[in-house]
Amino acid sequence: MKNVFLSDFKLNRLKVGGIRLRLIVIFMLVIVITVTILEAFLIYTVKQNYYGSLEGSLTNQIRISADFYSKYFADATLQENVLNNVDAFWKQSNAQVEIVDKSGAVIMDSLGVIPLADTPSEDIQDALKGKTGKWIGSFHSEKVMAVAHPLKADNEIVGALRFITSLREVDQDVHKMAYVFIAIGIAVIIVAGLISVFLGNTIIVPLQEVTAAAQKMAAGNFKVRSRKEREDEIGKLSDTLNYMAEEITQRDRLKNEFITSISHELRTPLTSIMGWAITLQNDRFQNKDMLNDGLGIIAKESERLTLMVEELLDFSKFISGQITLQQEEVNLALLMDEIKIQLTPRAVRENIAFRVHCPDDLPPLAADVNRLKQLFINILDNAFNFTPAGGQVNFSVQSGSEGLQFCVADTGCGIPADELPHVKDKFYKGKSSRSKNGIGLSICQEIVELMGGSLEITSELNQGTKVYVQIPKGAEFRG
Repeated sequence: MKNVFLSDFKLNRLKVGGIRLRLIVIFMLVIVITVTILEAFLIYTVKQNYYGSLEGSLTNQIRISADFYSKYFADATLQENVLNNVDAFWKQSNAQVEIVDKSGAVIMDSLGVIPLADTPSEDIQDALKGKTGKWIGSFHSEKVMAVAHPLKADNEIVGALRFITSLREVDQDVHKMAYVFIAIGIAVIIVAGLISVFLGNTIIVPLQEVTAAAQKMAAGNFKVRSRKEREDEIGKLSDTLNYMAEEITQRDRLKNEFITSISHELRTPLTSIMGWAITLQNDRFQNKDMLNDGLGIIAKESERLTLMVEELLDFSKFISGQITLQQEEVNLALLMDEIKIQLTPRAVRENIAFRVHCPDDLPPLAADVNRLKQLFINILDNAFNFTPAGGQVNFSVQSGSEGLQFCVADTGCGIPADELPHVKDKFYKGKSSRSKNGIGLSICQEIVELMGGSLEITSELNQGTKVYVQIPKGAEFRG
């Protein structure tokens, strides 16, 4: 068995390791996705800023050149200006300069290469329409940016001026920035990964400790306790395990006390029965009076044994959920009168004032009459057991908006405050020697719960105890 628990414990440690791995993987996945998205956004933003800055610079330069042309060279044709004043257009900029006529044909190129006639690019078409055009593409196997602006003479477009610049250096700067961002992103991922391992351990290590404590409890060691570190879900789990261990320990102790008590209770009548049986077998004691006394005691003790066994069987059925209540219309006045008749001789014998009060106008109750009778006799039996001679036991009922409330009140010794919360627990007997087997009130609680009601007990030491039973009028049975 021990090897089985050790194997389970090792398996659970592997499972815990799997949880740690899953947590770290999830953390890292979230971090990598977040950093990747942020890196892509930053690199795109930097690229757009660099390209925008370059475009702005070219646009300013080309507008200055175009304004210069309109002011000082508008009196000649574009072709004449190209022949005579070409330096005015391309010496002011480091960019490649092209001059285009109205048809879109390039009539001057600062590199000295006139391209073959072709469809003008988008930026030239925009410039010939009176707008500043921009184009990014491949020019002579190199990525470039071109900006075109209309050339005007007497407010008429006579051609277009075009500046072309290479994007090689800009792209290199963008790449350098991208490398810096990527390096920072990798550093962030590494640091965040280490932090995620640490955070994972803050979850896994307490979980391992709780698992270890649970394994020891499963092996039968209920003295061990799970150490609580924080007020979180794992801390609540530790509290739950510790509470469970305490409850099991208490129930085990109560069970052992119950077995000891029952053994004692059974031994007493059995000893009496056996003693009288042996006595009556002796011829010297077989006179009529002796025989009647012996048989009477045997019958009485046998009845005690029968009642104890029936109570134990009832308790077992209630615990296993095998009890089914038989619902029928109950005349409460008749039921309470029967209980009064049954218990009055005991009250007289023990010199206890026993009073029963039942209003005449109570409506019939749909319930199991036999279980109701068992419920109230058990509660009244406790009241008589703990009420001394000269005391009182009152049994009453009244109708309310939530149902019928029964009350059994006595003037007995009462229940200590530290024992009151436990008197309905299974096998609980308390410190008083007058307690029997500790299952009477447990059975009462089960009956009331099956009827959908509630059982509450209030008590003051040396003043008395009151037991309230609330049963709804139209409640459906859980049985």
